[in-house]
Amino acid sequence: MMVSMDRSTQIKAMASEQRLTILRLLAAPQKHFGGQWSADPVEFGVCMTLIAEALPVAQPTASRHLEILRQAGFITVRKHLKWSYCKRDEVAIRDYLNWLGMELSSKV
Repeated sequence: MMVSMDRSTQIKAMASEQRLTILRLLAAPQKHFGGQWSADPVEFGVCMTLIAEALPVAQPTASRHLEILRQAGFITVRKHLKWSYCKRDEVAIRDYLNWLGMELSSKV
């Protein structure tokens, strides 16, 4: 659970169509990554390699997008053997959306 996160880091993380696409794909891992054979994508997360393959960018660029999302607290990364698996952090995403909604509706 996220206690205190730098909101500017989170805003920057959300300011990319590629990163938003990653979050959308990870919202339904069984639908988008059901063919993952190494682990259950819902329970364990999705292999970074499969996420990179789902994007129209080079693998190093996809890795950078995933790292930015991790730094913002929106995904968690779990290593198993030689692979890294990503999952959305639903609590952190919900916290950010609640904060953003309050910020945008605040009266000056």
